[in-house]
Parts: sequence; C-alpha cells; structure tokens
Amino acid sequence: MQWGGALGLLALTGSAMAQKSAADSIAQYRAMLQDGNPADLFEAKGEDLWKQKRGPKNASLEQCNLGKGPGVVKGAWVELPRYFADTGRVQDLESRLLTCMQALQGFNADAIAKTPFGKDEQNNVTAIATWVSAESKGMKFNLPQSHIEERKMYEVGKRLFFLRGGSHDFACATCHSQDDKRIRLQDLPNLTQSSGAANGFGAWPAYRVSNGQMWSMGLRLNDCYRQQRFPYPLFGSEAIIALGVFMGVTAQGGEATAPAIKR
Repeated sequence: MQWGGALGLLALTGSAMAQKSAADSIAQYRAMLQDGNPADLFEAKGEDLWKQKRGPKNASLEQCNLGKGPGVVKGAWVELPRYFADTGRVQDLESRLLTCMQALQGFNADAIAKTPFGKDEQNNVTAIATWVSAESKGMKFNLPQSHIEERKMYEVGKRLFFLRGGSHDFACATCHSQDDKRIRLQDLPNLTQSSGAANGFGAWPAYRVSNGQMWSMGLRLNDCYRQQRFPYPLFGSEAIIALGVFMGVTAQGGEATAPAIKR
C-alpha cells in the first residue's frame, strides 16, 4: 500500500511537472513570436489606410472623431466603447470606424458590416483598428460611464456575460469567471477581475498564429459564441458592444496590450 501510494504520488507529481513545463514552453514560444509579431504589418497597413484618401468622397479618416476630438488617436482605444452624440449610440472601435468611413469617405457602412470577417473592406477595418489600438498600447483603460447609455450598456453586457444558454448551457462566465482556469494548455483570463479583463479584452485586435489572420474583438466574441453553440452575433451588434463595455469597464486601471499575438 505504501509503495502504491508513493508511486501514485510520483505519477501525479510527474504529470504536474510535465504540464507546467509545457505551459512554460508555450509562454516562451509566445514571447519569442512577440518580437516579430505579424500584427506589425497590419498596424502599418492600418496607419496608411487612416491617412489615405479613399472611397467615393476621396477623403482620408484623419478627421474621424474616436471620442477625443477629430483626428486624435492616441488614448482613444482605452476609452472605447463610449457614447457618441452624433449617432446617439454607444459604439466600439470597429463600429465607430464604420461611421467615419461612411460620413467622411462615402463608404456604405451597412454593406461593410455584412462582409465576412477577413474579406475586402472588413479586413481594412481590422487593420485600422490594429493601428488605433497600438497607439494606446501600455496606457490604462478608463472607459467613461457618465452617460446613461454607457451605464445601460455596462449592465446589458454584464447580464450577457453571465447568461447561460445554447445546447451546452454555457455562458461567457463558464470559462472566464475564475482564476487559474484553462482549456488544455490555453490559459483563460478571469474577465471579472481588472487584471484578467485587461489581459483578455485589452489584447485584441490580435494575430492568431493558428490560422494566420488578424482578429478583431468582434471576431473573437463571434467565435466565443460559436464555441458556446449560440447564434453568431452580427458585426457591430449591440451585444458585442455591450460585452465590450462590461469588459472594458472591468479592466479599469489595467494596461492595454493590443495588438497582441495569440495561439
């Protein structure tokens, strides 16, 4: 019995050490990739698209107001989503960019929103969002909650986060409301805590090594709903924006790390 107990303990210890070693190796691999993060290419493309005269109106986005005044980009990402008086809506970065692309450049925002992720102008929106987020990298999240619509969206996002449903009776909270959880070797940030929300929400847009694409926060949430077996939310839907408000407000004081690199 003693030998059996000792052998069992050794097996468990060996398993734990192997798991830790694998997790450490993945962390080291990500750190190495970060030095040459392909997101840098999308960031450069996004800056060029921001300054380039395009669309039916042959205009740039340099007068786009992301919440800090026309053309002000630095610091905008860590204060989004927020309420905009000109649209009467709370908007995240991607939906706000569509507003500017339509108003300033003459693009059809509805048509772009219906374009599949990673295609045509939708891909350009992601590139611009990558550059805008990079301009706030290292800054602390400080989403406004002074307007009633911002506070309403926070409450809606909180309810959606904990809402269980679908064939698997999952919620966002199923995977992202406790510390030290993982799926296989993938760490799951606790999005109910400031550090976890900053680590999760604050890392997107991010380059996905697994499929060689740049993913926006909208696409990340869309895929989360797919994994939960929920209907996919539409691009720029109030559900995605509300979840962004909830996570962004929770991340208050945490540092933005986007654009990051993910598995």
